[in-house]
Amino acid sequence: MNKDLFLRIVVSLSENIRFFRHRKDATGRLGLSPLQKCTAAIRQLAYGTAADLADEYLRIGESTALSCLHHFTDGIIQLFGDEYLRRPTAEDLQRLLDIGEKRGFPGMVESIDCMHWEWKNCPTAWKGQYARGSGKPTIVLETVASQDLWIWHAFFGPPGTLNDINVLDRSPVFDDIFQGRAPTVEYVVSGHKYNLAYYGIYPKWATFIQSITSPQGPKA
Repeated sequence: MNKDLFLRIVVSLSENIRFFRHRKDATGRLGLSPLQKCTAAIRQLAYGTAADLADEYLRIGESTALSCLHHFTDGIIQLFGDEYLRRPTAEDLQRLLDIGEKRGFPGMVESIDCMHWEWKNCPTAWKGQYARGSGKPTIVLETVASQDLWIWHAFFGPPGTLNDINVLDRSPVFDDIFQGRAPTVEYVVSGHKYNLAYYGIYPKWATFIQSITSPQGPKA
């Protein structure tokens, strides 16, 4: 995480979430700073470290570190969820379609992909739920992102032996399409008219296209 983004998060949380304000304790001394609290939360999320490890370099006890994590996640959703974790509007979708067409992919709205992390600190009782073919517990993250790195969908951490295909059976990414609420689109590829926008990768799904065999435009 770059410094500007980190400081933006720290300032926003300290101004809007009471837990992150720099306050004095009963003796009149300043308590933990917003920087300490945010760092403790982010390190737990980024590295999967135990809460009690924060005491070594941040002087934060285990229970306080856990409180930092809980308030941090709640605060991020409260302050930034409406802006970043929302489905594209009709205007957003048209902008994404225009970008895709300019880049030689008419009808493509965004890219979808999954990433798997080995969960080194997975509790022993949970290892069977998260183990894959390698026998090691892993956590899967499925995201949808645009070319300017707007990630409006993230599906993270469900239990089960999940790969890049069967994780879609649990993901809500296509709920709007299944329920008939997705914005309508129309585009032409190789003389054929389509009305369903697509993401890239998996060719067996109507909403996924691995490649275009007859691309159009000057780059073709």
